[in-house]
Amino acid sequence: MHMAEITQEELEEEILKWAEEYARQNGWTLNPDDKQLKTVIRGLARNTVRFGEQYCPCRIRSGDPEEDRKIVCPCIYHRDEVEKDGQCHCHLYFREKTQEK
Repeated sequence: MHMAEITQEELEEEILKWAEEYARQNGWTLNPDDKQLKTVIRGLARNTVRFGEQYCPCRIRSGDPEEDRKIVCPCIYHRDEVEKDGQCHCHLYFREKTQEK
């Protein structure tokens, strides 16, 4: 499916499915706050449409494609953040036990 043929809502659904599967494969969960989760998914979709990459909406692009590759979701920082803080910087991925607050 080409970008021009997909709606924003369809792209958000695809990204959400991808994020759910990625979280499941890593033993994590997605943000239990539906509003915050939708905000991050919307940001990923917006960046995909605008810039052609699923850049993390919580990080600032430098404009250098080599450097910015580090912040394509899942960014290079997310595993350490989930391990150390219980969630990634964007609050997309959470360690399972973090959800039990």
